[in-house]
Amino acid sequence: MEDIFSIKDKVAVVTGASKGIGEAIARVLAQYGAKVVISSRKQADLEVLAKDISESTGAEVLAFAAHSGDLNQLESLLNKTIEVFGGVDILVNNAATNPVYGPALDCPGDAFDKIMQVNVKSPFEFSKMVHPVMKNRGGGSIINISSIAGTTPDPGLGMYSVSKAALNMLTKVLAKEWGQDGIRVNALSPGLIKTKFSQALWENPKMLEHFTKRLPIARMGTVDEIAALVLYLASDASAYTTGVNFQVDGGTTI
Repeated sequence: MEDIFSIKDKVAVVTGASKGIGEAIARVLAQYGAKVVISSRKQADLEVLAKDISESTGAEVLAFAAHSGDLNQLESLLNKTIEVFGGVDILVNNAATNPVYGPALDCPGDAFDKIMQVNVKSPFEFSKMVHPVMKNRGGGSIINISSIAGTTPDPGLGMYSVSKAALNMLTKVLAKEWGQDGIRVNALSPGLIKTKFSQALWENPKMLEHFTKRLPIARMGTVDEIAALVLYLASDASAYTTGVNFQVDGGTTI
């Protein structure tokens, strides 16, 4: 039986790929045979990571810095990907931002605009750019990295939660409209994942226990557990799956 999880020679673009969940996704896609383009804001960090991934997996990896909130830079990222690898088969919209923490009442307009620009508009516009490229190649898979905050508002992260709820609906809209073009669009909503971002939490045993002890799976998740599901969504194993928001949260939202 053919390996339906193989993505050999597929071209994958991962935004926000220099660390954490994005890095883990890039590594897994490369491990399973994809040609991977990693992007974030700092070229130097990307170059180091690209070399490491390439040496450990044997995959072709392109590092290209682009700010996900800048549509011109995203267009340059796509053009470079096409120049080097010929097209795009897999797009992982992972980059996100949250510049404020606190009550929604205290969220200034410029912070709101930045959150919506990076977390909603950029995935939308970048997906639109990629659409004709994927369509001409017979289809593809777009994976939006959302959050359980888009289902249940996180305290202090009100507008971030709003942006992720919008991303979830965007996923459904594009899935419904682009299925006829062979393009599947799905979302993945992590819960509490062990990353540098959550380090203050998992380094404090009492705080960590407080957040995890009531979960059906009473621990934090790992970036590799997120990446494994992305592999499924990127591969032919999920050929009949589109418009779904997968909750990867240990049961938090049950």
